Amino acid sequence: MNGLNAKTVLAPAAVLLVICILVSAALAGTNLLTRDRIAEAAAQKAEESRMVVLPGAESFEERDGHYVGLDGSGNSVGYVFETEGKGYGGSVNVMTGISTDGSITGVVLLSHGETPGLGANAEKESFRDQYKGQPAANLAGGISVVKFQTPKEGEIQAMTGATITSTAVTNAVNAAIEQYQNAYQSEGGN
Repeated sequence: MNGLNAKTVLAPAAVLLVICILVSAALAGTNLLTRDRIAEAAAQKAEESRMVVLPGAESFEERDGHYVGLDGSGNSVGYVFETEGKGYGGSVNVMTGISTDGSITGVVLLSHGETPGLGANAEKESFRDQYKGQPAANLAGGISVVKFQTPKEGEIQAMTGATITSTAVTNAVNAAIEQYQNAYQSEGGN
């Protein structure tokens, strides 16, 4: 029988400890080197998404947890809200633009963990465009999802095989509508 001694146990453990320390240091160094670039890229993506959901805006001003889109003269053209809904694969983060007249101007999915080929189709413009023009100012109960009938005002058609994702995006848009109504309808606009 082989006897266990301190050398046969501690030598591999010490090697493993050194490897762990080196890998941890390398990861920490990589994080330090890339942290600012990653934050910058995320900020750029968010700015581009705001331009997509509120196309009339030239700049944005952060206000009370959302953004106000401004034209070249500094006048408000609408509002941008970031919200989330519970999807099949976790949280679905959505950015919604609403014009000063209270209609939805655009919807972009910021992140999700939905199934490729099914729920991930929520990123497609053909799905997202269903929200455009919906009258956020008049939708007291929000937008609803329909499966088998042609959608009317205040409704969107669920994606085939992805009703949970369709509902998650819609719930996120409805949260944006609620924020808009709470912040701006009572004061009549800006």
